[in-house]
Order: sequence, then structure tokens, then C-alpha cells
Amino acid sequence: MTDWQEKIAPAVRAVEKRYDALKYRLYYALGGPGPMKIEAYRGFGNRERLYLSGRVLEKRGIRPPSETDNWWDNFVNMYKRLNSREIPHARLVARFQDVEQEVTANDEGMFELWIEPSRPIGEAGTWQTVELELIEPVSDGQSGPVRATGKVLIPEDGARFGVISDIDDTVIQSEIGNMIEMVSTVLFSNAQTRLPLPGVAAFYRALHAGRESEHQNPMFYVSNGLWNLYDLLEDFFELNHVPGGSVLLLRNWGVYEDQILPTKSRGHKEGLIRSILDLYSDLPFILIGDSGEADPEIYDQMVDEYGERILAIYIRNVSRDLERPKAIRALAEDILDAGSELLLADDSLSMARHAVERGWVAEQDLEEIAAEQSRESGVAASLEAEALMEEDGEVVEMEGEVDDGGIPSALEEADGEGVPTVVVAPEEEE
Repeated sequence: MTDWQEKIAPAVRAVEKRYDALKYRLYYALGGPGPMKIEAYRGFGNRERLYLSGRVLEKRGIRPPSETDNWWDNFVNMYKRLNSREIPHARLVARFQDVEQEVTANDEGMFELWIEPSRPIGEAGTWQTVELELIEPVSDGQSGPVRATGKVLIPEDGARFGVISDIDDTVIQSEIGNMIEMVSTVLFSNAQTRLPLPGVAAFYRALHAGRESEHQNPMFYVSNGLWNLYDLLEDFFELNHVPGGSVLLLRNWGVYEDQILPTKSRGHKEGLIRSILDLYSDLPFILIGDSGEADPEIYDQMVDEYGERILAIYIRNVSRDLERPKAIRALAEDILDAGSELLLADDSLSMARHAVERGWVAEQDLEEIAAEQSRESGVAASLEAEALMEEDGEVVEMEGEVDDGGIPSALEEADGEGVPTVVVAPEEEE
């Protein structure tokens, strides 16, 4: 049956386009945009192709975050982000090596491009820079050329695996399952006051470094959030020392060809993950998400398509929704068929212990992860970290088959104490 949004979205989209055309015609008749900026988002690529995206916006005077900002300061900054003034159909030129490539933004000011280098790129594993310059429109309020520098990650040749991670309630506490708390957190917090999941930054640094620390493993972050929040996330990652990667958010709010609002986020998120897996076809990946959103269903689809290239899936246990065991059980069964592993855990240290056992993380990193997890959990770091290092916690292991009761019991005990870690792995050959 056709979704109701699919029936009316084309008509609503046509009305919105006409409204936007009239709005911008009046906008330019009254003098056009003030000072503009190019917001370049971190991209990814290989030696043959570089992908970069960004947005052309009018400057709104968003101030850098501070710990002393009150709720009103944060609300004003967030209002400016969400009420962004896009520059539709802006023309830009991108320069890399001696290649110049023009690109035109869409009606939301968004642009994306693939650049093919004119000569071999030297050392991989570094951030390549792409220079961007706005060609038109030209603002009378602009004092000079509008330029920006985009960064594109090319993974090191010696990388053992890549990591694709969700962001909300996987890296940063967002309370997606509680609408009131989520809205309050988004509107009245900033990058200084938003909280990471305890221990996640240290765990991700360990994954990034790998066991031998000779070659860094690339990190990619996907989210159902808005591009409008990109600067907040970038600041948050830097402040909390989360290893840098290509942060790929979802889309802008608005009317689309098949939906009134971007509520059907799963397909778009799957597309982002596929683009990464396809570009790095020789690299296996670890996928990390949480049980609150559609991560288990999305990752299940990735296992079905990419099989043994998915080394493991880590699901952070954040939901008590009794429907979630069905999706996670389906994921677990497909994981076994693909020869990969699933770990359902309540904390970062449990995931790190599993990664150490599999040789993906150095054992000496566990102490730092335990200390950070203790500190960010609000307990005495020195004593609790030692206790965490000595305490393995309850682990339910399922080899070769999925136990009917293990996954539901772990999910039902979420938010409580003593939640077991569930490991689903293929049966070891004798």
C-alpha cells in the first residue's frame, strides 16, 4: 500500500518550490544576502577519487561554545543553526592539485562533488585539502572572496579495518527514546555541555590506533541528525578527543519527493554506509550502533549484502522496548550465517575487552578506557577503574546458535545494574 506521504508529497513539494522561488526573488530585491560562508564537511576518498560535500550559507553569528553559556545563549545559537539562511544554486569552484571543478549547490545550498586527482597522491593516511571558492552570488556586504578549505581522508595502506559508527546515543548522549529530554538536550545544550557515552572516546581512539599502532584505522560516523548541527558535532568531537573521521549526517528538514519530512531515514543511512563499504572494497569493517533506533535493522541489511566483510557489530544496549529483541535476534542469526560476530553490551569497556580478544585493540589501552569510563560515569576514577579492570562482568556467550532468552533478558534489564554482555559468534572449529 502506498504511504500517505508518497501520495501528497509531490504536490506539497511543488508548492514549496514555488514559495521558495517567490521568497528568494523578494530576498534579492531587498538587497540579497549579507556576508556568506562556505561550510565544508569532512569527506573521504582513495587514491583515485575524493568525495567532498558542504553548504553555502549566510553568516548568522553563531558564537563558539563555552561552559559558562546559559540556556538562553545555547537556545539562541541553536535557533540560528536551525533557522539557517541557505544560498540556493550558489556556484563554487573546487581546486585540488591542478584540477579545477565547478559545482552548483541545490535549492538548500548543499553541494557535493567527486574529484579525480591529476597525479598520484603520495602518502595515504593523511587529510588531503581541497580549496573551495564561491563564484556567485556576490554580496555587497562581503569584504572579500568567500573561501574555505575542505578536508578529505584517505585511509592508510596498512589499515587493518575501518569503523562505521552511529552518533546519537552511541557516541553522544541524545536521549532519542525520550522526546522531551531529546528536544531539551538539543535546544539548551552546547558542545561543551553535551555528554559522551562513558569511555567511548578512549575506546574509539584504541580502535583508531589498532593493536600495533603502526597504521591508523579509518573512522566514519553516520547519523540521522541534521546538517545544521554539523559545527556542534565537530566541536564536540574535538573537545572530547573522539578520533576524527568523516561525519556524514542525514539531510535537511523539508519536503521531499516521497515524504513530507525526512522520517524515512533508514534508506538514506543505508546508502551512506554502502558508499563507504563500496569505495573501500578491500577493507573489512566493524559497525557500532545502539538498540534504540534502527541500527540493528540497518546493520542486518549490511551483513546480508557484504557478508564476511563485516568483522563484528557492536550494539550498545540503551532501549527497554520489548520489540527490540526481535530485530536484534534477526541480526544475530544473519551474523552467524556470515561468519561474523555480534556483541550486545551496556558499556564501552565490555566492547573493548571483546576487541582485545579479537586482536583489534591493544590490551594496554584497557586501563585508559576503564579510567575514562569511570570518570565520565561520575565515580572515583582511580578506585573504580581498578575495580572495572579486575571485574569481567556477566557475559552470555552463544556459539553457533542464538539462545531465545539471552537477548530479551539483556534488553529488558537495560538501564539497570548488572546487565549482561551478550556475545554471538560462530562455533569454533576443532
